[in-house]
Amino acid sequence: MLTASERLTTVLDGGKADRPPCICPGGMMNMVTVGLQEEAQVYLPEAHHDARMMARLAETAYEKGYFENCGVPFCMTVEAEALGAQVVMGKEHIEPHVTGYLIDDVHDYPQVKPMDLGSGRCKVVLDAIRILREETQGVPIVGNLVGPVSVASSVMEPTRFYKQLSKEPALSHEYLDFITDELIRFGLAEIEAGADVIAISDPSGTGEIMGPRLFGEYAVTSIDRLQKAMRDAGARTIVHICGQMHAVYPQIRRIGSNALSFDAVVPLREARENLPGRVIMGNVSTFAIALREEGKVATLTRSAMKNGSDIISPACGLDMGSPSDNVRALLKTVKACNGD
Repeated sequence: MLTASERLTTVLDGGKADRPPCICPGGMMNMVTVGLQEEAQVYLPEAHHDARMMARLAETAYEKGYFENCGVPFCMTVEAEALGAQVVMGKEHIEPHVTGYLIDDVHDYPQVKPMDLGSGRCKVVLDAIRILREETQGVPIVGNLVGPVSVASSVMEPTRFYKQLSKEPALSHEYLDFITDELIRFGLAEIEAGADVIAISDPSGTGEIMGPRLFGEYAVTSIDRLQKAMRDAGARTIVHICGQMHAVYPQIRRIGSNALSFDAVVPLREARENLPGRVIMGNVSTFAIALREEGKVATLTRSAMKNGSDIISPACGLDMGSPSDNVRALLKTVKACNGD
């Protein structure tokens, strides 16, 4: 039988494994629930600031049968905060969120200073990956990056950011290039610390928000440059894009990641038809995991496998109040379908 790491690597490389892996990467697609915190006896928000606690929560998600990976961090505000945004850290049932922007106009982007990877929560994430690398065997470690458009629109007031993509294209490209370069630095540091896979999630960089033209010009171009840098450094990559895809499949095809991940609103059969030969991850409804019974989650998991998901995963970040039995139902169902 393959180890969890061998199974995920095989599938990400386009090969055939004994069964689909079942993972939840972390980052925007955070796997930490209140129930997991209780099982680990490690709690948020303290674990956002303590590498040992962060690693322990990630390990518990694997050890207690939630998912077949360890993934850090547990939110999508690390990069934005390191670049100057104001962040409120949340509670054990509320994720951190941005409450204030550093700049209001793309002309001011030179005020954004490079991230200090040796301090703050960037350092916590890197130290947690190092701990996981030392303490886990055969378990894939997923490092996470928030996508360039989402970071850029968290550091800068978002309404004006989107307007200036069209009105100030030269400066907007300069700003997004700077953000992408900073994300590359952070991602390379995660790989050096021991991450096997880098997951990139860009919930604000969608075709629905930006329209197909701007989505292709800005989001796809920057995401692909980011993921290529990670692959060139030896990591596998997963890219998650939110929203409907039917208007932007031609642009999505330009993203050369090992796997693509989509929301529950995207039919897996549609994704499979429009992205032949690509590894598809997802996309069990997080609303069902949070609000329905365990049997319904199992049914949706079987449906995802039937409809072409290569890697079973929640469609997006879990509601932190999701019942533990419902979360475990994904992996339990995958294993049962394979006779494990």
